[in-house]
Amino acid sequence: MNVSRKIGIVVFCMVPAIIGGGIVYAIFHSYMPVFIYEIILLFGVGAFVSR
Repeated sequence: MNVSRKIGIVVFCMVPAIIGGGIVYAIFHSYMPVFIYEIILLFGVGAFVSR
């Protein structure tokens, strides 16, 4: 997988991070679940890009 495709995947995954973070904050009214959601998403994207 070349560098431009990896960057494209990361940019594509930023949409769920932004929208999903807002949804998680709206449900829990706290930033701690948002940080946990973002970390889980970051690990998933990192695993997908590193292969």
